[in-house]
Amino acid sequence: MQAEQLLRKLIENPEYQEGKFLPNEVDLAKRLAISRTTLRQAINKLVFEELLVRKKGIGTKVVKKKFSSRSNNWLSFSQEMAARGIPVRNFELHISWEIPSDVLVNFFDIDPDQKILKLERVRGQPAGPFVYFISYFHPRIGMTGEEDFKLPLYDILETDFNIVADLSREEISALVADKFLASKLETEVGAAILFRKRHVFDQAERPLEYNLGYYKADSFVYAVESSRQSISSPL
Repeated sequence: MQAEQLLRKLIENPEYQEGKFLPNEVDLAKRLAISRTTLRQAINKLVFEELLVRKKGIGTKVVKKKFSSRSNNWLSFSQEMAARGIPVRNFELHISWEIPSDVLVNFFDIDPDQKILKLERVRGQPAGPFVYFISYFHPRIGMTGEEDFKLPLYDILETDFNIVADLSREEISALVADKFLASKLETEVGAAILFRKRHVFDQAERPLEYNLGYYKADSFVYAVESSRQSISSPL
């Protein structure tokens, strides 16, 4: 147990959190002042807990932390990360006005010739990006494109436009990164991507935002929490 505690403390070191391999067993045992057998047992425990990953002939390193999102209490990305104490960096931010596709016309129920605001952002930790967002907004909101999109998106809607984003309907699927996504997320072509489509509505269930999110699968996990409601039988 003491060996495990020493090892847990060691892997919290920022240099190992960035993906650097741990020292070899001989050097690490000396550094922690424990036997190689005890060290190996501690490593096995942390590998079982998915805190470490061991590659034969290569070495042992810290598993990259995955950030989570819970479906029963949805927030904007900035709010999700702030709630977990995770610093966020914007790597790219692009604003444009576009003629909507048929999908957007049907979702927003708008004139097909009416341009809508498109917001693209690549976001992540200071060490690197892990999500690429595309958002489209209903013209009814009145956005100009001059808003400070470094602030939490739904805070902007409430503060500047007196609109409360109240309901989210989402679809989750998996895909692999093409050349475009790989360049945005600084990953390899063919890497696993978690794709989340989010439809956001106001308190009157009017559509506000059509959002597409592409997450690096090794950096993000989507957690679902649900309860089974009891059903009373008729007398």
